[in-house]
Amino acid sequence: MNTLSAAPTLAAGVWQSGLGQLLGGLVLVAVLIAAFWLGFRVRNRESAAPRADEQPHRPETDQLPGEMSEYRRPSEMPHTDGAHRLMPYQLRESGGTETSPDPPTEEKRKWGGISSGGFGSGGTGHGD
Repeated sequence: MNTLSAAPTLAAGVWQSGLGQLLGGLVLVAVLIAAFWLGFRVRNRESAAPRADEQPHRPETDQLPGEMSEYRRPSEMPHTDGAHRLMPYQLRESGGTETSPDPPTEEKRKWGGISSGGFGSGGTGHGD
């Protein structure tokens, strides 16, 4: 019998007998166990979670950190004599609004235009 032709027959016989499947399963189980072991080692090297007293706390006020509450009013536009027009560099850099110490009146806060009529509100959205 030729040894070159016997090798494929032997490999096919081992696979069909189930020995190859058993060895493949054992290799797979060994790889999974090694992965879990490595994962536990990595997790144990990490720093511990902070305790409850080390957690950040909210500020004493009702506002969120970094939140500001202020009243804004439109800044006055400079007037010209009509013969000259204003250039952008002649306007103030305030962005069109300035802070106001007083809250706006009730009339200024109300929307005086046409109602928008949101989806499902029952209105047509055209001021009806």
